[in-house]
Formats: sequence, structure tokens, C-alpha cells
Amino acid sequence: MPETTRTQVVIVGAGPAGLMISQMLANRGVDSVAIDIRSREEIENTHRAGILEAQAVQMLDDEKVSDRYRTEGYEHEGTDIRVNGVSNRINFKELVGATVWLYPQTDVFIDLANARERDGGDVRFGVSDVKVLDEYSDTPGVSFVDADGNQQEVRGDFLVGSDGSRSICRFLIPEEGRHQYFREYPFAWFGIMCEAPMSYDELIYATSAKGFALISQRTESVQRMYLQCNPSDDMHSWSEDQLWSEFQARLEGPDGFQLKTGPIFERTLLPFRSFVQEPMQHGRIVLAGDAAHTVPPTGARGLNLALSDARALATRLAEAAKANDVSKLDGYQEAALKRIWRAQNFSYWMTTMLHSLPDENPYDYKRRLGELEMVLGHKSGRTHLAEAYSGWPNEEDGL
Repeated sequence: MPETTRTQVVIVGAGPAGLMISQMLANRGVDSVAIDIRSREEIENTHRAGILEAQAVQMLDDEKVSDRYRTEGYEHEGTDIRVNGVSNRINFKELVGATVWLYPQTDVFIDLANARERDGGDVRFGVSDVKVLDEYSDTPGVSFVDADGNQQEVRGDFLVGSDGSRSICRFLIPEEGRHQYFREYPFAWFGIMCEAPMSYDELIYATSAKGFALISQRTESVQRMYLQCNPSDDMHSWSEDQLWSEFQARLEGPDGFQLKTGPIFERTLLPFRSFVQEPMQHGRIVLAGDAAHTVPPTGARGLNLALSDARALATRLAEAAKANDVSKLDGYQEAALKRIWRAQNFSYWMTTMLHSLPDENPYDYKRRLGELEMVLGHKSGRTHLAEAYSGWPNEEDGL
């Protein structure tokens, strides 16, 4: 017989979205149990980049998670859009009074996991054989084998599916009412991490006739960078000299900018996909984070969108759990989807404006340059980009 645990909210998926929801529920007096098939060590050792908008770092403060982003992250007041070697700095602080923080998603996870452990939260990593039980009943739950090999069952009044892009929970929404919207892009990012000093103190998004490159940072001595490539490219077939030559070619300009280089110790390939599932709620089942939506990495919306789901959901879910009243969730889906589709549009816009399609002809290329000039050459365009990149106001959550 399995060991049975009774709680108020069952959370499937203990990444940043699931852990933030668990933290916010606890701060509002509601119990939860969160599970994840990955071990904590596995998640911590999966290096994920991150740019946090102002509302996201405010959540880390307000929910008593951690202020480590202040000591180990980097506050950016803008970003550089480099077109054919000419820099165009977008000053977020000057245009919209906001900043963003360079702080990896991996560290956000570590901070949240530490906070749940500090506060006595029930988070179970490394589970297997997960099955959702009685999802349409008043006591949905999960069965699983825990990390020690023991059969477990957890029951609650509500169930949150925050189990990532390979979600099982998204399929709990009945098929007859489920709509999935999907786009796959014909390019990817070839990402590297290297031992080198920072080449610039903010991000550089570079586009040229030779292709796209993103110059990001990690620490004072470790940097993260990306090149546009074909999804089928073999990322191990390029020598370090070839890679650095290609990066420099895409950044070359009249200002003589020179990339600072060093030994490359990690290579990754990031495919570009967009996905949204509607609806995000059915009865006592709700979705949040990548289980409901994914965006391309251009524009840094993925982690921020997951945290904005948590912000829109947690207060409503706490009220619903306390009253055991499904109607208290009203408004979550509407608020979440409004922001999700706005972020989908921004990510698509940034991606298609800065990247060349495989069949791009001279007209397409010149048209993209015209679009970039229209955005970068006018205050209204720069303001639109700055607001979308640094995050929209909290009132979008409808709270």
C-alpha cells in the first residue's frame, strides 16, 4: 500500500514556476506538495541563462526567496542592438524607467529550492512512475515512486501542472476543448560558454548580412554567447578558431569592436519553438509555465513568463484552496493568456526582425533593415522595445 499524504495543492513540476507557486502559497497560509522527476542536482547542473525583468526580481524580494541576485547578478539599464556593425543602445531606464537583471535561471531555481527547504516546504525531487489520479474529482492527486523507492500517493483539493515543455499535465485538459498553437522556426542557436572577460557590460544583439549573434555574460570570467545556425548543424564539428572567427565576423563594424575570447568549455544547440495551449484551467486543474507555453529565447521572455503565471495564479489559488471554491480561480486564465500572447508576439517580432530565414532574398533583407531603422531610429520604437523587454506593468495580471 502506498504512503498517502493529504495537502491542499498538489504541484507537478518543481522548476521555477512550480517552486514559486509553492513559495507564494506558503506565504499565504496554504500547504502544498511539489514533485519533480528530476533530482535537485540534475536541475542545478543544467545551465540555463536568464534575464529577469523588474517584476520578477520584485517577486524574489516580496516572497522572501533571496536577494542573491543583487550580489551575484548584474543590473542592466539597457541593451545594444548592433546592425551591420553599428551599435544602437536601448536605454531602458531612460525610456521606461526600468532595468533588468542578468541572473541565470539555474540560480533562480537554487534560490527557490533553498527557500522551500528553509521554510519547511514539502518538495520531492527524483521521483518516478508519476500518474495523475482522479483529475476531474474534488480530490485530484498523483501517485509516484519516491527517490528512495517507496510508493507514494498525494491528494489535494487542486492540482497545478508546471511540469515543463514535456508536460503530462497539459493533456489533462479534455481533448474536445483543448487547442494547441505551435510554430517551429527554421533555425536554432549554437550556444557556447567560455572562460573570458566580459566583452561588454550589457547584452549585444547583433544582426548582419553574415547572420545573428548574441553576446551575453555569466560572470566576470565566464561568458555565454550564441550564433544563429541550422537546427541540423553539428556543434562539435567547428574548431574554436572557426567559432571565434564567425562570432567576430557578425560583430565587425567601423567602431573596431573586438570580442574577448578564451577556452570554450560548453556547447549547446537551442531549437526555436513557440507553443501555447488553451485553456489553462479545467475544474481543479491549472497549468503554469512551460507546461502551457514556450517562446524562443530571443527577448528573454521564457522564465519571466513562467514567473508571471505564478504571480497571476498564486493569490487566486490560495483563496480557492482556503475556501475550497473553484470559482476563486476566475480571472487567472484570462490574465495569464493576455500576457502570454503579448509575449508570444514580442518574441516572434524580435526573432524575425533579427534573424534571417534560410530563403531570405535581397528584398527580404532590405525590408528587415527598414524595420530595424524604424524601431531603432525613433523614440517611439525604442520605447516599445524597452517596455516589452523590461516587462509590462503588474496590472496586466488583473489583480
